[in-house]
Amino acid sequence: MITFEKVTEETLYIAEEIMNSNKEFNKLETGRETRTREEIKKELMAVETDTYFIKLDDTYIGIIDYLKNNPKDGFPWLGLFMIHSDYQGYGFGSQAYLLFEELLKEKKVLSLRLGVLKQNDKGKRFWKNLGFQFYEEKPYKQNIVECMQKDLM
Repeated sequence: MITFEKVTEETLYIAEEIMNSNKEFNKLETGRETRTREEIKKELMAVETDTYFIKLDDTYIGIIDYLKNNPKDGFPWLGLFMIHSDYQGYGFGSQAYLLFEELLKEKKVLSLRLGVLKQNDKGKRFWKNLGFQFYEEKPYKQNIVECMQKDLM
């Protein structure tokens, strides 16, 4: 069964393991295969987002970072959605996202946005298969992201 658990400073080492298992993604985003604990802390412990582990029974298999209201556009955003490399390809990411989407619907969230690195073809396919649609490109750090949106209600 998939559940969500809040990421804390005490559990950041687990997030570090999950994030650094995705060397290809890290290379796309930062130019390096791994991230430091400080980089991860800065990204995941931001006050404005809620960050959760995705758990399969008692095993930590992923991370989801959620911004309830982006002040730039007034929409909720997924900032990060990542499955540990050992657990990719089994449908756990789709299951986790759909469960998270149901929780958002219960809270009457009307739509959700996210950005996918332009060169991340695997990520773009994943989100398109879940019903997200491209609406524009934007610069992000040293990259370009394709912004996508899905209406939930």
